[in-house]
Amino acid sequence: MHTITNQDVSGLLGVQKPPCVSVYLPTHRSYPDSKEDAVHYRDLVDQAEEALRKTYPHAESRPVLSRLRGLTEDDAFWTQRSDGLAVLASPAKLEVFDLQRPVPERVVVGDSFHIKPLLRIVQSADRFHVLCLQREAVRLYEGNRDGLDVIEPAGVPLTVQDALGTDVAVQRKEQTFPGKSAGEKHPPPRGPNAPPGHAATRDDAKLDTERFFRAVDQAVLERVSRPTGLPLVIAALPEQQAIFRAVSQNPNLIEAGIEQGPGLMSEKELLAAAWKCIEPRYLAQLRQMTDDFETARARALASDDPAAVFRAAQEGRVGILLVEADRKLPGTPIMETDDLLDDLTEEVLRHRGKVVVVPAEQMPTVSGVAAIYRY
Repeated sequence: MHTITNQDVSGLLGVQKPPCVSVYLPTHRSYPDSKEDAVHYRDLVDQAEEALRKTYPHAESRPVLSRLRGLTEDDAFWTQRSDGLAVLASPAKLEVFDLQRPVPERVVVGDSFHIKPLLRIVQSADRFHVLCLQREAVRLYEGNRDGLDVIEPAGVPLTVQDALGTDVAVQRKEQTFPGKSAGEKHPPPRGPNAPPGHAATRDDAKLDTERFFRAVDQAVLERVSRPTGLPLVIAALPEQQAIFRAVSQNPNLIEAGIEQGPGLMSEKELLAAAWKCIEPRYLAQLRQMTDDFETARARALASDDPAAVFRAAQEGRVGILLVEADRKLPGTPIMETDDLLDDLTEEVLRHRGKVVVVPAEQMPTVSGVAAIYRY
């Protein structure tokens, strides 16, 4: 499963080699509804082919259609879908993103990708990751308040063997004390009644767990947390929680955790427990942004007027933009667009501003937009 990240958005906002085709459709997690997803996708690709034929030479369109149609032949691909799917193809690339929220069916053909549906998802403030820890295995989820999906990012070890390989057994035999020379045997701490090798086995197993968790932490930081910026919740028994937190260098790891064995929890229970950890942080973040907006507005450094904010965004003056989720604003005679808020979001991101999509009940304005200016 490949979920959209901020880095993905930045790449898609850049200049592309046309023609660019963007295909969006709602998908289903379970059979038999999922069986129809490939059929709907094939119909949308047919629409794209017709639109390409009218605008672009066949030689330019052929590699794009080849990329798009390749997915229709992959039966395994259609058995592992989420709530929505985005497929973006050009002569130079094919990007496929699973979406945790449904999107309307749509096909857009042009000189750039249509990414507005992605923006509303990637900038939503309720997204997070959950790392389920056990002594010799981990599982990683991406979620929001509505659901969780398992993700398996490349480079993140999921088992102790993935992380340490054959070094596990070697490590148990050849550990050294801190400060001892390499190769010096690790004498196990033993009481007079301890069975032979008992303490050594226990201590070496703990060291293997620490090494495994340290490798997981580094990989999650580099492959997941940094690219997305999302908060990370740990689900593990207290002993594993303590070990992981002692070795973790991930600034996205939040203090609240789920102190239960994740293997005994359903995904519904895991989601409820994770959201209980995330919600106070989520609400505090939104309150702080609201306070910052009101303070900036008192200094004439903020606005809730969409037209004024759009002009400021074009000038690169918008540092933070709050956008109301599921809200659409029609264009004006001067700014012809199907949704002014989406165009505004793209403009802010192009100038490296921050965009946060928030629910209607948390918006500090009635216009659907709240912008804090850089100057």
